[in-house]
Amino acid sequence: MGNAPGASVAESGSAMRPFLDSSASRIRYARMARMKDTSMPSALDAIDIKILELMQKDASLSTGELAERVGLSQSPCWRRIQRLREEGYIKAVVAVVDPERVGFKMQIFAQVKMTTLSEEDRASFYRQINAIPEILECWTVFGEMDAMMKILAPDVTWYQDFIFSVLLKLPGVTDVRSIVTLSAQKSTLAVPLTARQFR
Repeated sequence: MGNAPGASVAESGSAMRPFLDSSASRIRYARMARMKDTSMPSALDAIDIKILELMQKDASLSTGELAERVGLSQSPCWRRIQRLREEGYIKAVVAVVDPERVGFKMQIFAQVKMTTLSEEDRASFYRQINAIPEILECWTVFGEMDAMMKILAPDVTWYQDFIFSVLLKLPGVTDVRSIVTLSAQKSTLAVPLTARQFR
């Protein structure tokens, strides 16, 4: 009985070897490997980076205009754009609206302190903040406060009402500290496509 486990492993291994050694199996294995590789984002080359740079500046450019600027014909350029979408480099193509033109003159960073939440309350908190259009972003943070929100407001009076009627009624929120901005010196949605090297 003591030799049974070892014998079982040997028999299992000898049974598997013909499968792995057969030509059909090698082909199937190669196909599976290729399928696995295509699920991973491929590295960006110089043309990919140029396409992303141009689209971050003006996403309304047609495929033909992009192709001309990066030195490709239209079909290869279109395929690259589709790949960049499929691999998650391009998350969305949207119109960026000027908040001041629609009445939101103030941008505020609200730091929120929270009690310990149950899984259900935490899920409710996330659902609620995602349903509030004036909250543009919400990040969990280290430190004394637990979350930071980027909020648009038309004026201070409106924001005061927003704190008491909305923020302090969110699950677990016990305190709100606000940083009111004066003017934007830089505001962009374009992300750097390569990390600068310092050494």
